[in-house]
Amino acid sequence: MVLLEAEMLQLKANPNKKAAGIVVEAHLSTGKGALATLIVQSGTLKEGDIVVSGPYYGKVKALFDDHDRHVKQAGPSTPVEILGLSAVPEAGEKFFVVDSDKVAREITIIREEKMKADRLRANSKITLEDLFAKKEAGEVRELNLVGKGDVQGSVGALRTALEKVPSESKEVDVRFIHCGVGEVNPSDVILAHASKAIIIAFNIGISSNANDELEKTPVDVRRYNVIYDAVKEVKAALEGMLKPDTKR
Repeated sequence: MVLLEAEMLQLKANPNKKAAGIVVEAHLSTGKGALATLIVQSGTLKEGDIVVSGPYYGKVKALFDDHDRHVKQAGPSTPVEILGLSAVPEAGEKFFVVDSDKVAREITIIREEKMKADRLRANSKITLEDLFAKKEAGEVRELNLVGKGDVQGSVGALRTALEKVPSESKEVDVRFIHCGVGEVNPSDVILAHASKAIIIAFNIGISSNANDELEKTPVDVRRYNVIYDAVKEVKAALEGMLKPDTKR
């Protein structure tokens, strides 16, 4: 049916140009670094191309098809896994090929500065003083979370599930102050401690440096392998945080 629809609608893409498309999945691989699964939507992606995705870029060192076979290029509508990006891009992020490292570096520097500015604006609203003031004033209380997982898809699914956790009152909100891929690191611990957050770790471990930091700055780290278990426990925590009903 897909092939029939494509033929009837005359869906086409130009393979004779620089590749562009979308990141389906990405993760860190031991010994290989950042691996990203892409769908090429237009153009042709080749080995040696300079790819930009979000604030990251890199030269494509190798391409692998959906059977994990090494290929030299990938045309429109082709799923392919690439090796060579400087870090793990976000799932759903667009990617495109540029002419040189210089152009890629200029684009990513601008994007990094924008992301830093956005984080500063976000972090300025998340302070211990603000949280305490909101609780004292009886305003909406928040359960802050730091989400870490093995791949971007897992982190996104975990975040979506937890943000939809129902509660019997609208007095408590679930708020993710940071999400990322890879094992829990010292920065996660420091951020969670400063923001009075719980770390949700999905299918990952805790680095030795993070364990050292946990001894100095105790933070509740919850590790899960099933999203349902995380949702169940967070829901219980939310209900425990609700103000008791007063009956006279």
